[in-house]
Amino acid sequence: MLENYIPILIFLGISTGLGVVLLLVGVILGPQNPDAEKNSPYECGFEAFEDTRMKFDVRYYLVAILFIIFDLEIAFLFPWAVALDGIGMFGFLAMMIFLAVLVVGFIYEWKKGALEWE
Repeated sequence: MLENYIPILIFLGISTGLGVVLLLVGVILGPQNPDAEKNSPYECGFEAFEDTRMKFDVRYYLVAILFIIFDLEIAFLFPWAVALDGIGMFGFLAMMIFLAVLVVGFIYEWKKGALEWE
């Protein structure tokens, strides 16, 4: 039974070896001439002007979480659309309920001002 895993182990060994070889070739053959500009901290094209440990507004995190939630929910639509013929009316109604809950949540967030940015 273990002989079934030999091709996987060979593939992992070759891919790991190739990755290491390519990294070493890049380090060995790549130019090594850093200057002050390359070694300087980079933050959006200009020098850092405040402490890096400054507090962010909680709305930034709220918008980020909302984006992740809605982005992940939209990812459920693709397999549903592909399998719609196979799941029939029950799958269609289940997805409509899912989308209705999603729309109600979106309207609630909109009314609460979670999407407003000042």
